[in-house]
Amino acid sequence: MNRRSFLRTAAATAFSWNSFSQGAKRPNILFFIADDWGFQHAGVYGCTWVKTPNIDRVAKEGVLFKNCFTSNPKCSPCRATILTGRNSWQMKEAINHNSIFPNDFAVFPDLLEKGGYFVGMTGKGWGPGDYKSTGWTRNPAGPEYQARTLKPPYNGISNRDYAGNFDDFLAKRPGGQPFCFWFGTQEPHRFYEEGSGVRVGRKPAEVTVPGYLPDNRAVRSDLLDYALEVEWNDLHLGRALASLEKAGELDNTLIFVTSDHGMPFPRVKGQIYEDGFHIPLMVRWGSQMKGGRVVEDFINTRDFAPTILEAAGVAAAPTITGKSFVNVLKSGKSGIVDASRDMMIVAKERHDIGRPNDGGYPVRAIRTREFLYVRNYEPDRWPAGNPETGYRNVDDSPSKTNIISSFDKFYQLSFGKRAPEELFDIQKDPECLNNLAKKPEFAITKRKLRERMEETLRGEGDPRMLGRADFFETIEYVGPRKHSYEEWLKHRQP
Repeated sequence: MNRRSFLRTAAATAFSWNSFSQGAKRPNILFFIADDWGFQHAGVYGCTWVKTPNIDRVAKEGVLFKNCFTSNPKCSPCRATILTGRNSWQMKEAINHNSIFPNDFAVFPDLLEKGGYFVGMTGKGWGPGDYKSTGWTRNPAGPEYQARTLKPPYNGISNRDYAGNFDDFLAKRPGGQPFCFWFGTQEPHRFYEEGSGVRVGRKPAEVTVPGYLPDNRAVRSDLLDYALEVEWNDLHLGRALASLEKAGELDNTLIFVTSDHGMPFPRVKGQIYEDGFHIPLMVRWGSQMKGGRVVEDFINTRDFAPTILEAAGVAAAPTITGKSFVNVLKSGKSGIVDASRDMMIVAKERHDIGRPNDGGYPVRAIRTREFLYVRNYEPDRWPAGNPETGYRNVDDSPSKTNIISSFDKFYQLSFGKRAPEELFDIQKDPECLNNLAKKPEFAITKRKLRERMEETLRGEGDPRMLGRADFFETIEYVGPRKHSYEEWLKHRQP
């Protein structure tokens, strides 16, 4: 059953408004998703140099998840998995960044709308890419509320008043109707105002520099600029929480706070290492669940849609392959709640142009509690894009410029060619700096992880595991051919 067929029957298969439960009020949904926010950069994750009081509030009044992952660490592939409840390799053309969004799969905002919800979005929904040519009449994240702007703009790029647009949405909501709002900020996506963190008085010495980046003033300053962007998100989240409180809806709103992938720095965004695909997640649901908990279960972005739908009392589409974690939210427990949630598989094909014939850098990886095993299928290719085209799978930044000019170990970590197989002890080496794949004592571990990964992927229909990897080379790139500042402004998600 495709998306259109399912939506025609959704009203009949979903719980009706009156039958949700005996007089119970259906929860609102606020889905807050940042753009390029790394999982460790919030106060509740122990970060001291990024100030996030509102994000921390959601976590402390709800559940903080320590192990949430995206199956593809790039904007549009991750957002496709969130909307459809499917893994990246199950998304046809949408596995690639800046491609088309096929009209084969139902998305949770449409299902909620059919089930009686008032839906909307602001900022960045699904994208970048093309959804119109496949028959979508609006962004798959929902009807857009984009009218309000801030003057002057905060950072020279995004002057959109996300929280103000949310207020416009609430003002138009029919009385008593439950709502779902996709709150998609464009921060901390680049570009930044270089040196803005230092100019407002932040100290470079405050920053914690990961081991894969050089510890120098340029990188520290760049990280402070990033911190300001994360804090801008936090400010808008705080305004949204205040609006919900004023409307008397806060405790009847299921709030997700998350990101699509790691920060826009070399070796992170778009790369299959821990900081690239490990994302933040905190969930608040008022009196419907016990707050103040920290959960270590593995959560996949494809689990978001079935969780939201179950909480709303709306039937999940048959195309959804994720698993609801409402049981985890309502368990009242901390630590490991559902022991079966102990593994994550991550993938990429082509993220951006920058190689002959726009070829990708295909990868599959499996993450368990102890290890990350990575299989690079084209190790002779450059993993971050070719040198002569400027390593286009890494956003331009002071950090990137600094590393490219060095040709030292940091260059190799971020831009150099990689081994066919990589294995990291996540407990001892969370930054993935020490490849254990060639060590004899890890040979059995490596084999078992590879076998488990490939068996799972075959069961989920990954074309690469089924002898149809050539399909990925046929997917059209629909984005801008350049990634300069001017081109990004021209083609960025509206």
